[in-house]
Amino acid sequence: MRRATIPAIVIAVGVLLLADFLVVNQALGDLAAVLVDAAILVAAGAALAGVASLAVRRSGDLWRRRGDPIGAALVLVGIAAVLVAGLRPGTDGASDPAVGWLVSALMLPIAATLFGLLFVTTLSAARRSVATGGREAIVLVGAAVFVLVLLLPLAGAAGDALAAAADWTLDVPIGAVFRGILVGVAVLAALFAARTLLGIGSTDD
Repeated sequence: MRRATIPAIVIAVGVLLLADFLVVNQALGDLAAVLVDAAILVAAGAALAGVASLAVRRSGDLWRRRGDPIGAALVLVGIAAVLVAGLRPGTDGASDPAVGWLVSALMLPIAATLFGLLFVTTLSAARRSVATGGREAIVLVGAAVFVLVLLLPLAGAAGDALAAAADWTLDVPIGAVFRGILVGVAVLAALFAARTLLGIGSTDD
């Protein structure tokens, strides 16, 4: 009974939100807004539960001296700093300057470092892919190099022409490919979700 109730609730909520998107009705809009707010509260509760679980796990690692105690201590200090900055008396929550400073001074440099490493690893992966001699890898790397050349910061008429060509390349051919991929993924995800919620397995085809 429980397995059938949860999919039915999910399907009913999804149909209601879709109807609110397609039909202009004040009562339907108010009900959809309530459901969206409830989903936000559930997501926030899940996020808080995840943070609490992480804190408990890292506290256990630090207490038992297992794993990386320095990393566990840094995680706990970071969680405490953000909580104090966002929840202390008189704070503005997520828009508080202290929270903004923590994000800009700590999280953004870490993200920039990760993206810098991603650039290096991407170059290494491209070199290995081309070394294998695969046609798909060569086409992919060649297209990336072509777009990179178009995005070179050159001045004058040549730079304007490259910028215009880059915009057209990103908006038309590459954009069409990405839109096709997104549509295909969305269709497959919807089919998989429907099969899962309705309990249709591969043996039922």
